[in-house]
Amino acid sequence: MFPKVLVSHLPLFASHAFIRRRVAALGMALGTTLIAAFGIAGCSHSGEPWHLTDVSGHLPDLDFTLTGDDGRPVAASSLKGSTSLVYFGYTHCPDVCPETMGRLMQVIGKLGPDAQKVRILFVTVDPARDTPKALHDYVGAFDAQHARGLTGTEAQIEQLAKHYRIAYQMEKRDPNGNYEVTHSSAVYIFDAQNHARLLATDHDTPDVIAEDVRRIIEDHS
Repeated sequence: MFPKVLVSHLPLFASHAFIRRRVAALGMALGTTLIAAFGIAGCSHSGEPWHLTDVSGHLPDLDFTLTGDDGRPVAASSLKGSTSLVYFGYTHCPDVCPETMGRLMQVIGKLGPDAQKVRILFVTVDPARDTPKALHDYVGAFDAQHARGLTGTEAQIEQLAKHYRIAYQMEKRDPNGNYEVTHSSAVYIFDAQNHARLLATDHDTPDVIAEDVRRIIEDHS
């Protein structure tokens, strides 16, 4: 059984061209939804404005038990101490996922020595195909030092996605059994204590993301 759409950003029946356009826009749509829902304007509690969307106090802390790309169980509590950039995607994604991972690699490059205090968590929304080895090879092709793949059962992935308003939908299989997964493209940023702090969309540049991530790191230094 494939999971249903978790957030109503997408029609259940849509052309592939429409789906591709919607995937590209999902990140911004999600950010706009959160701003409207929480009544926030991208400012920190100290009054200094953030470039990204501030979700502090409006989303739950990072909390999960999944399987890492090394095949071992991973609990979010064991990841405290580093700033986490969390992205939901899948290894067979033709465009949005590699583009997003590429931008996050640029962020890592712009952070300089602070990059050692940052990890990228790539959470699959396609656990049926994304084995730990497939995730290991995928994230390793981008950055084996900073990126880590996470998978789990369909129920585990669905529950985690619900916590963070992530939308994903399995599309119809082609005659060869292949399929795409339409999904949100936002990146969630958690501080070293696993508190949800910021949300970045595909409209946010690597420079902007890196600047806000550096501020979060400095806040916990």
